[in-house]
Amino acid sequence: MGAVVAAGFTCEHQRRQQDLGYAEADDQHFKASSFTISPHPACNTFCSQHYPSGRRLNRSATEHQAQHRLAAPRRSAAAVKPATVFTRPRALTGQRLPRECRGTEATMDDQTDQTDQTDPTRQYDQPEHTDEQQPHPGLTQAMQDQPDHGEDSYRGSSRLTGKRAVITGADSGIGRAVALAFAREGADVVLSYLEAEEADADETVGLVEAEGRKAIRCPGDIRSEETCQKIIDTAVEQLGGIDVLVNNAAYQMAQMGGIADITTEQFDQVMKTNLYAMFWLCKKAIPHMEPGATIINTSSVQAVNPSPELLDYATTKAGIHNFTKALAQELAEKGIRVNAVAPGPIWTPLIPATMPTQKAQSHGASTPLGRAGQPAEVAPAYVFFASQESSYITAEMLAVTGGQPVT
Repeated sequence: MGAVVAAGFTCEHQRRQQDLGYAEADDQHFKASSFTISPHPACNTFCSQHYPSGRRLNRSATEHQAQHRLAAPRRSAAAVKPATVFTRPRALTGQRLPRECRGTEATMDDQTDQTDQTDPTRQYDQPEHTDEQQPHPGLTQAMQDQPDHGEDSYRGSSRLTGKRAVITGADSGIGRAVALAFAREGADVVLSYLEAEEADADETVGLVEAEGRKAIRCPGDIRSEETCQKIIDTAVEQLGGIDVLVNNAAYQMAQMGGIADITTEQFDQVMKTNLYAMFWLCKKAIPHMEPGATIINTSSVQAVNPSPELLDYATTKAGIHNFTKALAQELAEKGIRVNAVAPGPIWTPLIPATMPTQKAQSHGASTPLGRAGQPAEVAPAYVFFASQESSYITAEMLAVTGGQPVT
């Protein structure tokens, strides 16, 4: 859908846009702006009657973001929310995988958002450079086929306005996509990540701050209970509390020889990162959470369909499933909901950093949808669980697996 900016509005839609903070008299702004305006509420289309000039104008995304944020204050149900999607310049070595529905070049004139109907089997290309290998933990900026985190497509709608969130593993992959989506929904976030991931964290911080939201850095290894305490303390001190805790960070390292090749050191690292840290963070966050708060853990399709080469990782993901169900029952009377998202094969830096080439090459190909998923396709599940829309859902695991059953 094209990005249309027009001066001289003559219908009720103009007044509704003014209610959202757009100044009718600021003609210079209209002459210099580039943003997408939502369809007319009556006809649900863009047409010359409501956009008489039909001009397409240009302005840098950062300039526009400085004045108008996706995460606007909560409005009345009658107000029409602007369908704003910004393209933020990136100084990275690779290219994000294209969405089939918009071609290989994302422009403001052919921009789509996460609500547009698209054939899911063709929405993203399968990664081409699957022979790349990186040392753990892996960096997005070093990938030739960079994941899509929703930079050019995720449109917020004030579903998390004023929320305070903690996200682990927030530098890249699913964590970055969730941080971006939360920011565009109106939340401030504390970002937890390894110090070795600082370069990727810089990009995530930029994305969050571009939406006018707070991005609080908290690097450190969550295998340490002291680090987990620091993360929670930082959220309380910097944001005043915690409304959403997202346990997303994880460690895996495929061993094609199975249990014989899994060392005690690796097993310990997987357990501490995936289970101990979740336990510590939940335990330390709950005293600061009020009724209506949510905890969202990250399980996996591996919880119910384990791969031999990921035996230790799959064990922890099954543990997360049961941990989520038990904690949800305990916290229900406090009004705190606990759910889990179970991603399938998602294209992130973890793949070239933890899987041999032969496994990376077929990543996602065996799913019913026939391709690897993208972080941008997983983030809406976290938004759903974090928002009041899921108020009657707790102890649930939502699969985002490309069709692989998770029961």
